[in-house]
Amino acid sequence: MSFTNGLAIVGGLTVVFHLLKLAWKSWCGIREFVLSKFWQVNLRTYGQWAVVTGATSGIGKAYAIELARRGLDVVLVSRSYDKLQMVAKEIEHQYGRRTRTIQVDFMDGHSIYHVIAKGLRGLEIGILVNNVGMTYSEHFAYFLETPDAEQKITQVINCNVLSVPQITRLVLPGMVERGKGLIINVSSLVGKRPQPLLSLYCATKIFVTYFSQCLSAEYKSKGITVQCVAPFMVSTNMTFNMAVNCFVKSASGYAREALNTVGHSIYTSGCLSHAVQDLALTILLPDWLRMSSFFVTKLRNLAKKSIHGRRMYKEKEWFSQKEE
Repeated sequence: MSFTNGLAIVGGLTVVFHLLKLAWKSWCGIREFVLSKFWQVNLRTYGQWAVVTGATSGIGKAYAIELARRGLDVVLVSRSYDKLQMVAKEIEHQYGRRTRTIQVDFMDGHSIYHVIAKGLRGLEIGILVNNVGMTYSEHFAYFLETPDAEQKITQVINCNVLSVPQITRLVLPGMVERGKGLIINVSSLVGKRPQPLLSLYCATKIFVTYFSQCLSAEYKSKGITVQCVAPFMVSTNMTFNMAVNCFVKSASGYAREALNTVGHSIYTSGCLSHAVQDLALTILLPDWLRMSSFFVTKLRNLAKKSIHGRRMYKEKEWFSQKEE
């Protein structure tokens, strides 16, 4: 065999390998985001109750309502008593499901978990949605620009990081004992790779991603499904209730599509739109560019313009209301 023929064979095998890899990824994507609309896991098989943290607004509330719509009773965990009661009544009246509410502030750290444990006692918990999370700035900002940094850093870590393993610790033993359970941990696409000007937030979210992947490897043989959900832009209070479009999902629409992916993927962006955006950003914004001083400066300047525009809009609204 000549050297040229050998290179041709190697090149051909390489092409075949990459084509097969592309075909497999395409099939996984079709199954995850298209077929999952018609081929859904019956979530009631995991157990009677679902626990959702950060359940009074945004993605958490949407997950709680969607789980109730699919036939589960729901434990709502959040810090606002009034909002907890409102969501509980909505679920009970609209879907006829039972609810429990646990009022705690996840920013308070270790002291809250005995309260949560007491509230969960005696329940057959089949699903846990670790959703609660917070940001520390309303815009892209340097780490030293964190307002009230000493307190805020601790609060963000308590809320975004500590809550995930601590709540998991409370519900996982019962799941292992029954040999079935579903844990959904909500991360973020901005935590998939390092993101300057969101340093602390994206660091907390990559913790959620790695914890989920390791937990899945440890407990899948015991019948436990662990899924990490990494959304991009969803219209919530955290994103200033951005207008919903083909790029920005509504919270209810996102939760519905994300729950469809259960059983099809242990790591998901939750919907096709966000998966496409993730792919586009990976190609168009490689690490060397995203981590460059040039990009950081441009992003910070863009954030300043956005802040100024938001203030101008609020002032305009205030004056118009005053004239009326």
